Amino acid sequence: MIPSIRHTSPVQRRYLAFIEALRQSDFQGDLNPDYANRTVLATDNSIYQILPQGVIYPKTVDDLVILTTLSHQPEFRDIVLGPRGGGTGTNGQSLTDGLVVDTSKHMNHILEINVEERWVRVQCGVVKDQLNQALKPHGLFFAPELSTSNRATIGGMINTDASGQGSCRYGKTRDHVLELHTVFLDGSDWRSRPMDDAELTEVSQREDRVGEVHRTVNQIYTDHAEQIEARFPKLNRCLTGYDLAHIRTPEGRFDLNSVLCGSEGTLGFIAEAKLNVLPIPKVSALVNVNYKDFNAALRDATELMKAEPTSIETVDSKVLNLAMNDIVWHSVSEFFPPSSSGEPIQGINLVEYTADTETDLEAAVKRLTDQLDAEQDTSSGRMGYSLAWGSESVAKIWAMRKKSVGLLGNAEGEARPIPFVEDTAVPPENLADFIMEFRAALDKRGLTYGMFGHADAGVLHVRPAIDMKDPEQEALIRPITDEVVALVKKYNGLLWGEHGKGVRAEYAPEFFGELYPQLQRLKACFDPNNQLNPGKIATPKAELELLTIDGVTTRGQQDRKIPVQVWEGYSEGMHCNGNGQCHNWNPNDAMCPSWKGTRLRTHTPKGRASLVREWLKQLGERDVNAIEESEATRKQSFLTSFPSRLKNTLAKRRDEYDFSHEVHESMMGCLACKSCTGQCPIKVDVPSFRSKFLELYYGRYLRPLKDYFIGGLEYMVPTLARVPWLYNGLMKPRFMQAIMAKVAGMVDSPLLTGVSLDNALQERRIRYASTANIDALTQEERDNAVILVQDAFTSYFETQMVLDSLDLLTKLGFTPLVAPFKPNGKPLHVHGFLGPFAKAAVKNAGHLNELARSGIPLVGLEPSMTLAYRSEYQKVLGKEAPEVALIQEWLAQQGEQLEPRKDLLEPNTFALLAHCTEKTNAAASIKDWQSVFAALGQKLEVVDVGCCGMAGTYGHEASNVETSKKIYGLSWADVVNKPENAGKLTATGYSCRSQAKRIDSASIPHPLQVLLAQM
Repeated sequence: MIPSIRHTSPVQRRYLAFIEALRQSDFQGDLNPDYANRTVLATDNSIYQILPQGVIYPKTVDDLVILTTLSHQPEFRDIVLGPRGGGTGTNGQSLTDGLVVDTSKHMNHILEINVEERWVRVQCGVVKDQLNQALKPHGLFFAPELSTSNRATIGGMINTDASGQGSCRYGKTRDHVLELHTVFLDGSDWRSRPMDDAELTEVSQREDRVGEVHRTVNQIYTDHAEQIEARFPKLNRCLTGYDLAHIRTPEGRFDLNSVLCGSEGTLGFIAEAKLNVLPIPKVSALVNVNYKDFNAALRDATELMKAEPTSIETVDSKVLNLAMNDIVWHSVSEFFPPSSSGEPIQGINLVEYTADTETDLEAAVKRLTDQLDAEQDTSSGRMGYSLAWGSESVAKIWAMRKKSVGLLGNAEGEARPIPFVEDTAVPPENLADFIMEFRAALDKRGLTYGMFGHADAGVLHVRPAIDMKDPEQEALIRPITDEVVALVKKYNGLLWGEHGKGVRAEYAPEFFGELYPQLQRLKACFDPNNQLNPGKIATPKAELELLTIDGVTTRGQQDRKIPVQVWEGYSEGMHCNGNGQCHNWNPNDAMCPSWKGTRLRTHTPKGRASLVREWLKQLGERDVNAIEESEATRKQSFLTSFPSRLKNTLAKRRDEYDFSHEVHESMMGCLACKSCTGQCPIKVDVPSFRSKFLELYYGRYLRPLKDYFIGGLEYMVPTLARVPWLYNGLMKPRFMQAIMAKVAGMVDSPLLTGVSLDNALQERRIRYASTANIDALTQEERDNAVILVQDAFTSYFETQMVLDSLDLLTKLGFTPLVAPFKPNGKPLHVHGFLGPFAKAAVKNAGHLNELARSGIPLVGLEPSMTLAYRSEYQKVLGKEAPEVALIQEWLAQQGEQLEPRKDLLEPNTFALLAHCTEKTNAAASIKDWQSVFAALGQKLEVVDVGCCGMAGTYGHEASNVETSKKIYGLSWADVVNKPENAGKLTATGYSCRSQAKRIDSASIPHPLQVLLAQM
């Protein structure tokens, strides 16, 4: 929604006019002046927040040409454009108060792979991991390794000249760029590559922007070669913005790409790139060296480099402890055993070796381990080491290291480690002394901090913990930065060693000294009107100013406008730091299905957190307390509130503007799968704050009928199950489905099985769990008893699966009992009926806790409903929340009971498709399934797939059907339809099984059904 023209400022009207001119042209991309897109693109992974005037998503190079040509017209030369890729920058590089030009949504195709010559040609929006997945079958990879590799775009990597782990071996992005296709601000586009002097002379004679650029850049290099040689430091990183030091290649060829790489979108739009790629090392290993002191780890890194590893990464105890409390630790814990002395580990050096043969790898690792074994004195501070062999094991550890970047933002309390001085670079031999002084600067201010980085390159990421909502703490940004600038100068280093200048460019004039006017001259040549990402790296005129670190609005300044009570009440979304983990490209990863299905940044956890923060801020500015409003909403009756809600709804239909409608549109795209809760390093929990938002939103507007149908289904279904022929008769005919879609907004509603659970239990002599029935158990029965907690979906829509599970438990020697059905309430929570949910939780918990007092364990079959007891229930009930285990968590502890019965089953191999909520919020339970299968003589392989797209009732809602099926097609469709998977697949989620049946007519059994079939 776009505010009425009378509500816009003169500046906004200028930008709306520009957007309208684009709309009237042949521009094919998306034009978004709405407040939601502007809000979401106002932040990146930095401390800053700058509201743009609109967001543009070009589709083609032609779109970029149209955009820049229009901006070059005299009437639009005040229009500011800010190129943006993955938005993972830590210094505000892609933030602008003009128009964000996001190339990642559409321009994300791999155009050509040349295996023989080892190069690729890609569009700028291609994600690094996406590229490497395409290259992997050819045994090739794109080398610069980033912690943000699953969402960082190639265009963004080029614009920041990104590097990372292994840069001492593989170099930076610039070292692998063969050719760039750039669109300049006058609409001209150019493919730049190293050229000899004859070619340079020819190009320099052109009378357009291309010719002027080549003349100017070459003249700067020719006239100032000695100054450039003296001023630019000889460091592995040496990230300076416009890299004048490499305008000429070692062979003497002119290379315009040297100034385009690292230019942060201030010179032109990188549209495509031709990149050099390398052979993947065939084998790899990690030596994890532990230390009793972090400083010892830093000092020892220089010594370890003598053993010639591929890379050395250093991690401190704070980062390590955060990883230990995250789901990622389940995959790496075996590689980090406790120290033999029992002393806490204060630092780790991760020393990587790669090779093309096992023999070479073993010899390389032996060089280091021999060195470690020979130097066992305590002076080094070492506390032993462990080995991780093989690419799979090494990849798991690097994944932990990557995630640790975001985990730092999940520290307890309001003061969170933040990036603003965290990518300094000094000569490696100076690193330990530099960091000692760096830490002293933070210690004297009483700040805590986390540290990790690339000790081999002299780069360490130090993130001080500061509550940016506190003006006194925010004021520390300036003195700390100034002190660190002085320190890097003392130790012959750089303030911007890896993550770019952005807002910190204010230190460039001092650093470059008499060379800085040449940077300004270069900027003026490319961008004379200062339209491209202004205020960063250099200004085109001396009278124009660079941005300053304390002159730009920060997120904390906006967040402090939210009342403390409200901030705490919506804490599930308030601490998002913009790390962008939810923008994960990989379709086989559960995070975040709505983003993958729509490619809308407003439909990501980061986007939704940004929107709800802005919504709460706007309420606070109107003296509206969202927590108090929610309490009032719960107290109001339907009838008394109906007139005002009807009035507001009619106003909505007349397109009267309300920002909450844009927030609502974003929230309704959420599948409530809770993958964000488990996978976001900050633990952003969209389903929780979404429910709070919906409760308040529907306190002002009328709810759709589908919400009442979904929320009341658990209550209605026991009665409906007595007349399944009536319910199914109404739901099955196509004309009734059409009516349901139009009236209730529901499609493909599931049908009742018609199987009476009561009768089936009587036939099997399985009892309902009650005090009397439990007391009637023999001691042997009681010792082997387990209580199955029902859920509405499996009990009434998949009854045979429940019965098969009970049959299997019986055959395995257990005594299953069934808890009488009570509504769980999760559908109520999902749709924001928080008052009714709390009542349902209290009633159901009382019932289950009474059963639990018998000492017999409670287990559930459906992951999302079962996990609600340890999530949504705990938030309402605290310690009174019942303990209900996932069925596999309990079974995995019954090895003594299972293993003697393995001979009853025919050995076989199966493939598990795990439920999103289960594998992201109870990660260890997936291994439990494998343990259960192994105990019964079966092999269970876990298939990497993303979300199935159903997520409870999401896929049955008419407005979501298209996206639901698209999400399914991203990963599930291929797996389900592979001929070799026939008869091998098993799925834990009810919604997953029903989605596969709905779309592909595939009947995928539950793991317990698979085991039963093998008996």
